[in-house]
Formats: sequence, structure tokens, C-alpha cells
Amino acid sequence: MPSNAGLTIFIPVFNEESLIVRNMEELVGFLDRLEIPYEIILGSNGSTDDTVRHGKALADRNHEIHFFHLDRKGVGTAFREGVKRAAFDRIITVDMDLSIRLDFIPKAFALLDRYDMVIGSKTTGTQKRPWMRKTASESFIALARLLLNINFHDYSIAAKGYRKEVVSKYLPFIDDKTFYVVELVYRACREKKRLIEVPVTCVDMRESRFNLIHEGCYKFGNLFLLWFSKTILRS
Repeated sequence: MPSNAGLTIFIPVFNEESLIVRNMEELVGFLDRLEIPYEIILGSNGSTDDTVRHGKALADRNHEIHFFHLDRKGVGTAFREGVKRAAFDRIITVDMDLSIRLDFIPKAFALLDRYDMVIGSKTTGTQKRPWMRKTASESFIALARLLLNINFHDYSIAAKGYRKEVVSKYLPFIDDKTFYVVELVYRACREKKRLIEVPVTCVDMRESRFNLIHEGCYKFGNLFLLWFSKTILRS
């Protein structure tokens, strides 16, 4: 590895009782083989099943796993808390279903030596996802490019890398839900931070954890609000 720095993996979780133990074992095994210092922070937001019990048990058994639970659902809120708790400057986010191939982790870790953010992109890589979710994502990406002039291809939560020193200053301004990645990328581009996009492999055929209609209205609405605030500030 090009750096002796450690790595924080942040995973937001919501009602993942069926996956959390098995997938954490897989992830820990992968990270152990990298032979770099690491920690995993699991951030439950609004879980109502056995996720909390399993998360606490995992943290009790492994000192490299940390767990917290927030009463309300809100992945942006969980991300904010995860960044604050991170012990290392390099933070990489993955989903609990491990739908992104794990080779993104060492690649992003190395790139964070030279870049402030690493954007893993399913669109420029390979993806196996339901056509409706791909179509909605492509429409959102195209509109974000048009309105905000940010020329990247993936604003999902997983497969993103951040330097804590850089991203911490944006935390007071990010949304409590799923729009926060767009806000982070937009602010970083506006301040001319160093961003790079890399292709990733994604296999995610399970049903979305969100109501697609509500999520679409929320994300597109927030995109127009961000564009409006950008336009007003320029005028």
C-alpha cells in the first residue's frame, strides 16, 4: 500500500438483521488481508429489528468494530456522526449488502493519498441492478450535471472515499437523508478540491430500501433547491 495511514470504513445500516453478521465476517476477512490499520463504524439509523442487538454483539467481539444507534432514520445524520467518530483521516463508505465489489476499498485508500474525494461509479463501471433504478439514477445524474455543473456519474452512498480533514467542514450543511453525497461533491467542486471518479462493479438485485416515488420526489426536489440557492448566491 502507498501509505501507512489507517482506514475507517463507515456503513450506515437500517434493518439489516439478515445480513449484518455474515457480511461483517466477509468484510473483516477482506480488510485483515490488506494488512493496514482499520476500523469499521456501523451506524444504525432507525433500525427496529435485531440489527441493534447484532451490531452491539459484533462490536463486543471485535475491537475494530464500533457501533452506534440513532432512534430516527436518516442516513445523512448517521454519516455525520460516523465522520465525527472516525479515528482515521481516510474514510470509505460501503453498503451493508456489500453490493459493490470490495476491490474498491484498497483502490480508494491509495487514491486518498492524492485526492480529497474518490467517487466510485457504477455507471462508468459495470452494474447489475433493476432497470427502473438504473433509469432513475441516470436521469438524476444528467440533471445534476446540467444544474450544478458537476460532471460525475454516481451520487449513491456506497463506494465513496473522503478525507476526514476536508469533509468535516461540510458536515453542518449536509442533508439528514440520502441527498448528502450530492451536497458534498458540489461543495468540494466549488472549492476546487481534488476529486477523482473510478469505475466499480455492482451487483444489487434486491428490492430497494426506499419508496422509489417518494425518494425520487425528495432527491429531485432537493436538487432544484440546491440549484436555486446556487443561482441566488451568484446573482
